[in-house]
Amino acid sequence: MRAPSVPSPARRRRAHRSTAASLLAALGIGALVALGALPTTPATAAAASSQLSRTQTTPTPTPSPSPTTPSTATPKPTKPAPSKPAQPAPPTVRGTDFDPGEIISDANFYDANAMSEADVQAFFASQPCTPKDGVPCLADFRASTESVPAAEPGHCEAYRGAVNESAARIVAKVAHACGINPKVLLVLMQKEQSLITGPSEYGYARAMGWGCPDTGPNFSASCDADYFGFQNQVYRSAWQFRQYTLYPLNVPGESYHRAYHLGSVYIQYSPDAACGGTQVDIRNQATANLYLYTPYQPNAAALANVSGTGDACSAYGNRNFWRLYTEWFGPAV
Repeated sequence: MRAPSVPSPARRRRAHRSTAASLLAALGIGALVALGALPTTPATAAAASSQLSRTQTTPTPTPSPSPTTPSTATPKPTKPAPSKPAQPAPPTVRGTDFDPGEIISDANFYDANAMSEADVQAFFASQPCTPKDGVPCLADFRASTESVPAAEPGHCEAYRGAVNESAARIVAKVAHACGINPKVLLVLMQKEQSLITGPSEYGYARAMGWGCPDTGPNFSASCDADYFGFQNQVYRSAWQFRQYTLYPLNVPGESYHRAYHLGSVYIQYSPDAACGGTQVDIRNQATANLYLYTPYQPNAAALANVSGTGDACSAYGNRNFWRLYTEWFGPAV
C-alpha cells in the first residue's frame, strides 16, 4: 500500500492561496472576515469594503399610498320614518248651509251597514267624555238586554237579548234590526242627552228622548218612566223611525193624520207658537222623520250662531242633529 505523499511547504502555500480565492469567490471577503476565515488586515478590509459597495443595491422606496379618490356614486337618500296619516279636519259647518227641506238624505238615514259594532266602539272610544253620577262612558257601558219580538213585515226585526252587552253592540243590533243608520242613532243620543260626551244617570234613562214630549212646565220634557233604559230607548227610537217610514201619513185604522210629511208643511221655530214659523217643502222621508220626532226648525238666530245659542224663540234639536252629523261623519245630504 502506497503511503500518502505530504505536500511540500511551497505546494501548501499555493493550495492555501487557491482555497482562499475559492472562499473569496463564494462568500465574499466581507463575509470571510466576519467569520474569522481571513485575518483582518488593511488589505482585506479594503477589499471587503470594495465588494460591499459593488454588491449592495439601493432599496426600492416603498411607494406612498395614492390619495383616495372620492366616490362619485350618489348616496341613497335617507328614507324618512313613516308618519301617521293626518286626520282630516272636521267639515266647516255654516248655518247658511242648513236646508230645512232636506236635513239628511234618505241614503244616509237608512244605511244600516254604515258602521259595524267595532266601528261604533271605536267611535265611542275616540270621543272626549266626562261622565257624571258615577256612570261609565259609553265605551265602557254594559247592560243585560231583553229580547224583543219582530214587528210586522217591513218593520223592525227581532232583537235577541243577551247578558252584559256593550253599548256598541246594542246600537249595532238595533240598527240592523230596524234598518236605521247607526250614525243616526249616535247623533240622536248626543243631541237629546249629550250621552256621548257627558253621560249621566238621567241621560242613560232617557237616552234618545223617546216618550219625552215637550209638555212639561215652560215646554220642558215630560218623560214616561215606562220607557226608561238604554236598550229600551235605542230600540224604541229606531222602531219609531221605521214606523214613520212604513206609515208616512197615518197608521191604518187610526183617524189622525201625520203633521209632517212630504210636501209643503208649516213648521214652528219653537214650542211657543207665538214665535212663529214658515212653510217648509219637505223633500224626503228621512227629513219628515226628524220633524215628526222633533217638530221644530231653527230660526235665524239659531243658525247665525250654529254651535251656540240663539234667542228666546230658538229651538236647536234639528239644527244640532244636522250639525253633529256633519261634524262627525261628513255631509248629511
